[in-house]
Amino acid sequence: MTLTKIAFRNILRNGRRSLMTASAIAVGAIAMILFGEYNDFAFLGLQMQAVTASGHMSVFQKGYFEFGSGNPAGYSISQYKKTIALIENDPELKPLLNVVTPTVSLFGIAGNFSVDASKTFFGTGFVPSDRDKMRHWDDYGLRPASFAFSPLGVSDQEINKGVVGQGLARVLGLCEALKVPNCPPPPKEQVTVDKSAPALSVDLTELSARDRVPAEARKEATEPRLDLLGATANGAPNVVTFYVTEAQNQGIKELDDAFVGMHIALAQELLYGRGEHKAVSIQIQLHHTADLDRAKTRLNQLFAAHDLPLEVHDFTELSSSYSQIKNFLNVMFAFLAVIMLMIVVFTVVNTMTMSVMERVGEIGTSRAMGVRRSGIRRLFVIEGFLLGVIGATAGVLLASAISAWFNHAGIMYTPPTQARQVPVRLLTGDYILLTRVWIGLVVIATVGALVPAGRAAKMKVVDALRHV
Repeated sequence: MTLTKIAFRNILRNGRRSLMTASAIAVGAIAMILFGEYNDFAFLGLQMQAVTASGHMSVFQKGYFEFGSGNPAGYSISQYKKTIALIENDPELKPLLNVVTPTVSLFGIAGNFSVDASKTFFGTGFVPSDRDKMRHWDDYGLRPASFAFSPLGVSDQEINKGVVGQGLARVLGLCEALKVPNCPPPPKEQVTVDKSAPALSVDLTELSARDRVPAEARKEATEPRLDLLGATANGAPNVVTFYVTEAQNQGIKELDDAFVGMHIALAQELLYGRGEHKAVSIQIQLHHTADLDRAKTRLNQLFAAHDLPLEVHDFTELSSSYSQIKNFLNVMFAFLAVIMLMIVVFTVVNTMTMSVMERVGEIGTSRAMGVRRSGIRRLFVIEGFLLGVIGATAGVLLASAISAWFNHAGIMYTPPTQARQVPVRLLTGDYILLTRVWIGLVVIATVGALVPAGRAAKMKVVDALRHV
């Protein structure tokens, strides 16, 4: 206790130098805490983005994850409604589930023959009411109270209507009809068609005749129309009529130029034709992400018990960008932490070295009065420890105040793979992060004082006493 009092008084003897040292430690704490809290926000934001789009887990036919993207019809789930009922009625899974819904993924050619334009597309068929419920998932309370959801553009009642990406709308000449902003018109000079080339052997009009809605319904449809051409499970060409209600920015240009979102019934009609309507995957969204491992284990047990050839993949496996961005931010945090800790070490070493040089006579006097080398060493180490405590504590308090101000500043940004701006937040209340930063800086400051303290302890009494 006596050494602590003496060490504290020694710190106050040169207040300006001690203040600069504590300030350097505080700045290091502020930098690491603010970046760590932003990392927490980014991790949860990426997770929420993946979970609201495709759920916590997806169930596939075995082999789909490796080979099904090129042949979704060949790796579809038969009698998927029974599988959904099996999952929803399981007593262990039932309290964990928020949404269990089938989806269909497919690709083909979208044509707007009123302007002689066509484009390959990637389509997703889903149950609109289930997708809307999934979008409202917010386990971590990241959305502000004023957050407004963009229209889904697909309803349960109108199976022939859906949305496309803004890029696809531009290519197919739908900008004016859908009022797409910042959408340039197509060039006036059209590409010359080689009339000598063989004509398409498939009569799209004849193929789509049975899939179109009745004439009475067509009269009421005011949305622009596309014809979607695909191949059924047995390889036969198939066409359905699709009315576009809205063009939505998908955030990624490659996806935006090819995306079609539609009712699952229409997707099944296009992919399976008159055959059995299946599901490519079953998406499962839980109430809480913390139950993911438990639910995944139970699903695998359930499928094994009923001898179902199904496999489960969570959102970290399905979204490669989630793990990549998370690893990148972790590396950036580690890099920042190393830099700040090195600054703290050198600052403390410099401060304590100067203190030792100024107090050589005092060290000699203390040694002559019977203070052991260990006592001298311990005195300077305690000074470094106190500097670390003062600087780290000030840094934690200032970082918390800055975080609170930042969260009320209303700063907006557009996250990766998203098309709309969201408020930037720092996740305050991460006491594990605050504790780690505080302990780390105090330990580093203490370690930084060891070298000067050892040098002071090794001084010879005679040399120290005659030092001027």
